[in-house]
This record gives sequence, structure tokens and C-alpha cells, in this order.
Amino acid sequence: MMNRRHREDVLVRRHVTVETIPSGHPVELEPGQLAQITQALGGSFTLLVEGQLMRLKGQDADAIGKPPPEAIAVPQDLHIDDLEPLIWDTLRSCYDPEIPVNIADLGLIYRLAFEPLPEPDTVRVVIDMTLTAPGCGMGESIANEVCDKVLALPRVGEITVNLVFDPPWDRSMMTEAAQLALGL
Repeated sequence: MMNRRHREDVLVRRHVTVETIPSGHPVELEPGQLAQITQALGGSFTLLVEGQLMRLKGQDADAIGKPPPEAIAVPQDLHIDDLEPLIWDTLRSCYDPEIPVNIADLGLIYRLAFEPLPEPDTVRVVIDMTLTAPGCGMGESIANEVCDKVLALPRVGEITVNLVFDPPWDRSMMTEAAQLALGL
């Protein structure tokens, strides 16, 4: 996609619903409206529109003249034992729209567990995740993205994402790579 430090001006080509950051409220953008891409990571775009940050889902990339993001490569015959690393890779494709680091490296995932389902080789995935700030309005949006992406994986029959705030998140939970990316 684009360099994190480079901003790109784009023109909205069709009506599209985006989410305001950090409240998560939906807003309709009109054709002809100017926007600036400030972040394009994990299959979504963070746009600056008239001084307001907004999140555009990757499935709507054509609304700003961009191709839809490529899906994560999934092996055809995925064995149930290989599911956990694939889920972690998937979680690394989810980003807080204000921070150019994925939610796994930010340390927002507190628990990843599997529960067997009646259908053979199928599981319910249970994820406990937090946010960098308890009042972040994007929590539901990020949790929904996690649900959509993980549920699309083979062998995943159900998913539960719990937003938790104990223990409270702090910078020590980030990976070293995340700290370096943020200049900490």
C-alpha cells in the first residue's frame, strides 16, 4: 500500500459510509469530496476529511480509487493444529486506525483460545482484547474487524471477541518492533 509517512490526496468517487475516529460514528462521504489518506494498513484506510479522521473499510477502497486489499494466503488443506499461527497472522492485519502498528504487536490481544464445536475439525475462537484507551470509540469497529477476518478462516465455525480492560493496557505490552515503529 502506501508509505506510513506519506500522505496522498484522493477524491471520493461515490457515496460511501465511513467511521469517524475516535468516536466510531458512521458518516456518509459524498462524491467529489476531497480526502487525504493518512494511513493505509491492514486493509483499511484512515482518511483526513475536513480536519476529521475517518476510517474507510478496505471493501470500499474503490470509493477513493484504490484496489481492494489482498486477502491473507490460506493453505487449502489447513490442519487444525496450524490454525493458531494463521489467526495470529490475521490479527497482525488489524490496525487501530490512529496507530500504524497492528493490534497483536501493540499487545492488545490478551487471550486466544479454542473451544471444539460439534462439527469435526471446527472450533470456536475466543479472543480477549483490549484497547489503548478504555474510552476509544473504535473498540467495537476493531472487534468487528477481528470477528470478520478470523471467522473467514477455515476451521473457524464461531468467534467471540471480548473487550476487556483488566489489566489496563500500557506501552510495556508492545513488542519491541512496535516500540521501534512508534519511535519509543
